Amino acid sequence: MQTATPTPAANETGEGLLELFTALQRSLEQLAATQGRLVATLILLVVLLLSVVVIPAALSRLRAATADRTGDWLQVMADYTPTTIRGVFLRIAQFSMIVLVVISFLIVWGVLDVVGTVGPYLDGSDQSVLATIQTVVLVMLAFVLSDQMQRWIARFSQAVTGFTEHQEEILLRLGQVTVFVTIGATIFAVWGIDLSGLLVGAGFLGIVVGLAARQTLGSLIAGFVLMFSRPFTIGDWVLIGDQEGIVTDITIFNTRLENFDGEFVIIPNDSVSDRAVTNRSRKGLLRLTVDVGVDYDADVDRAMELAREAMTDIEHVVDSPTPDVVPKNFGDSAVGMELRFWIDHPTPPRKWRAISAVVRGVKATFDEEDISIPFPQRTLSNRADAAEGAAQEHGVEMRSDGDS
Repeated sequence: MQTATPTPAANETGEGLLELFTALQRSLEQLAATQGRLVATLILLVVLLLSVVVIPAALSRLRAATADRTGDWLQVMADYTPTTIRGVFLRIAQFSMIVLVVISFLIVWGVLDVVGTVGPYLDGSDQSVLATIQTVVLVMLAFVLSDQMQRWIARFSQAVTGFTEHQEEILLRLGQVTVFVTIGATIFAVWGIDLSGLLVGAGFLGIVVGLAARQTLGSLIAGFVLMFSRPFTIGDWVLIGDQEGIVTDITIFNTRLENFDGEFVIIPNDSVSDRAVTNRSRKGLLRLTVDVGVDYDADVDRAMELAREAMTDIEHVVDSPTPDVVPKNFGDSAVGMELRFWIDHPTPPRKWRAISAVVRGVKATFDEEDISIPFPQRTLSNRADAAEGAAQEHGVEMRSDGDS
């Protein structure tokens, strides 16, 4: 970047910022030991978390305290601007805090020499002032686009059927990341900063983080896969591996189920993608079966017809597909049959209500028509009777010891 003659005021501002960065770098470079760096990293993460929570709360209180004096003109500006003034200031404050934390993190781990990198750009020249103005405009543009993107995605989801809130959130986050990365690269280009050194440091940091959190990253990638493949949505009744329940939430990292005992089960998304997923409610219909047996002396065809009519009259069973009865096997005491019927809007309570109704209905019909449902029967005999019966069957005469 070409230099120009700095003005006195701009020169003083640049020198002040340079002194600030120099003091920051000297303070953080004192943490030579690994333990000190880890403690500093933890402190920086806490500061970053507080900035996300504290800054919005502080702006909300400030707005409430000055609502009587600024409410009217702020509302007028909000009506004619694509985003809220509070939102812009909030995002700029958070962005500044994030930049400061990231720079501090890079200094702590010896990845970035701030004085050597930033110092030449704080010379107070007219071109530096212009680059500063462009940076501020680009940052504001990034947050305006971020807020507008949320509105565009909301309108898009209303116009497209089957677009879930989970997909809307993921698409918004991807769009925001794209906007901020593009704006960030543009800002570096404005200042003429060579990104090669930062990219090397970021690559090394990415390798370390990837090795330490490979399971978390696997769940993250699986979350994106689930978003686009959509094997289930919130409210579906699913079976994932050996876990069965209703889907209550789908996040980037895990899927949450509520089972039939009222327990909440959290399954990592990488485990979801590695297991067979059965969606019992995706089609809107679910087939159920009940086994029943009739006596060998009964008319099987008549019993099948009566069972079919009994299921047709049950409220919980849908008419299409029609209920059916299939002879299944020859049991020890009965001819086995399988009752097949369908329910709509399947849920566990509807399933058990339908099964209970079918069992009661078929049993009542069989009782009215004198069709018995046999239970296992066994004939008992003593050992002597059994031996005598076997001898008579083979034509052998049995005699006692007293016979002559």
